[in-house]
Amino acid sequence: MSTEAVPAKTKPSIWRAFTQPSAWTMAFLGFSSGLPFLLVAGTLAYWLKEKGIVLKDITMIASAGMTYAFKFVWAPLLDHWRLPGFARLGLRRGWLLFAQLCVTAGLIAMALLTPSQLPPFVVATLFVAFFGATQDIAVDAYRIEIAPLEAQGALVATYSLGYRIALIVAGALALIMADHMPWSVVYLGMAVCMVIPIATTLIAREPEVQRSVPRSWRAAMGESVIDPFTDFFRRYGWGLALMTLAFILLFKIPEQATIGGVMSPFYRDMGFDKTQIATVTKIYGIWIGIAGAFVGGALVARWGAWRPLGAAIVVAGASNLLYLFLIQHQGNVLVLTLVISGENFTLGMLGPPTVAFLSSLVNKQHTATQYALLSSLVNLPGKILGFFAGGIAMATGYGMFFVVTVLALLPAMILFACLWPRFAPIGRKPLPENPLP
Repeated sequence: MSTEAVPAKTKPSIWRAFTQPSAWTMAFLGFSSGLPFLLVAGTLAYWLKEKGIVLKDITMIASAGMTYAFKFVWAPLLDHWRLPGFARLGLRRGWLLFAQLCVTAGLIAMALLTPSQLPPFVVATLFVAFFGATQDIAVDAYRIEIAPLEAQGALVATYSLGYRIALIVAGALALIMADHMPWSVVYLGMAVCMVIPIATTLIAREPEVQRSVPRSWRAAMGESVIDPFTDFFRRYGWGLALMTLAFILLFKIPEQATIGGVMSPFYRDMGFDKTQIATVTKIYGIWIGIAGAFVGGALVARWGAWRPLGAAIVVAGASNLLYLFLIQHQGNVLVLTLVISGENFTLGMLGPPTVAFLSSLVNKQHTATQYALLSSLVNLPGKILGFFAGGIAMATGYGMFFVVTVLALLPAMILFACLWPRFAPIGRKPLPENPLP
């Protein structure tokens, strides 16, 4: 009989998850992703409102961010085609640099055109949104390929740190600047801030992933366009795959429906000035969201993705009901602060388990395409609801709009219970002693 000791099962280390070097690389790439997002959505809505554009049109123009929901359409290019002139940086960094340069050019175009030349201005806005989404595809693929699944919660948390700092710059700082200078100057300043992510891309290292090389053009088309979509159903089976996709479509509706252009006019209609909005929602609220993201990342590092995901879906979705309290206390900064505290903390907590779960579903032969598809699906229904948010709010009132977003949680949680046996073990493997650099 062997007397060799059996090593005790070690618990996943939260400390190792957050101190791995790749986690802090993601903080800088998070800034890269976050900067253009508000500039074509929430912050843009303030500029449009000051130009006298009606709420219905504001929410439609500020829904340029819906481009992010369709990024899976061109994501296969980022998996299988190296850009001429950028190939020496590698597949992921080459696309990152190209997208960042295009975002910078688009922000400069928005600043020069202004909403007074509305049709070309909208085109420039869509250009920024398109390449902002392209940048997100590359960043997500880089994150999945740079570290193992059990480290993804921490990577998402540090990514969220950089992302939310960028939201402070593109949200709060932009609003405060707009009180003292023209919006065109503000957007030129935002374009200058893209120097930071461009520098990050140039010094980051390329992930080391072995990719299969197609033997012919026909095989290349099949691998890049068809296989990423059929692979998911092949691995999970039609029944489980369809149920999983339905769950993905539903569980973030409350969050996504309030990200677009409806919230900026809502805060103004509640009697708050731009400085109050910037201070509470874009500065204080951002840091509360960062705290929530680190809590969510720690939960994923310790308990895996699935259990924290279920808890975060409920508390984050229900947080939209806090806005009903704000409607009853219009102009009250303390109430606004309490509402933003609850919403931003819970939404921050939802981020890491969401990304860790979606990342677990991806085949690394099709990292960019499959993650882009899944992350697009998770955001699409809410963005569609956000597109019509202005019309709904005008017809039913803001209060009923927030209630509708929360009711969407019911079918999502039924599906969560049905999927529990399959996905509960996800992401619970302990981190190795020496994670990837």
